[in-house]
This record gives sequence, C-alpha cells and structure tokens, in this order.
Amino acid sequence: MQRLDKKGAIDQLMPVVTALVAIGIALVVGFLIMAEVASNTSVAADVNATKAVAEVQGAMDDIPGWLPIIIITIVGAILLALVGMFVGRR
Repeated sequence: MQRLDKKGAIDQLMPVVTALVAIGIALVVGFLIMAEVASNTSVAADVNATKAVAEVQGAMDDIPGWLPIIIITIVGAILLALVGMFVGRR
C-alpha cells in the first residue's frame, strides 16, 4: 500500500469502497438471476438443469461470507499505514 499523507488518507478509501459496492451489486444480481432461472418451468422440469442451478447457487453462497473479512483487512491496512505515518512524523 502507498504511503498516506493527511489529505490522501480518506481519498484512497473511495476506490476500495466503490469496488466493494460493485462486487456487492454483482453478487445480488447473480443471485437474482439464478433464482429466476431456478423458478423457470423448463429448468425445473429438467433434472440436469436443476442440479446445475443448485450447484452454481451453492458455489456462490460462499462468496458473501468473505466480504467482511476483506473489508476488515483493508481497513486494518489503512489504519496501520496511518499509524506509521503519525509515528514517522516524530
């Protein structure tokens, strides 16, 4: 991570926040699409298609659990950089 200055400390959070919001929206859209596909009558009638949709939904279920860990890691890295900046000023 880059060395932070006073003005740029908060400005560097904006790309991270934007990326996390984009990932969240993409996940929501993906879950909605898979729910619509699963409720389709022709998919429900085909055993293989139903299994495929269930498998994709199961694989996607793990992704939202990682988002809080990613956020905590990014915030921790920024806090460490800010502490390093303030300690380095002495």
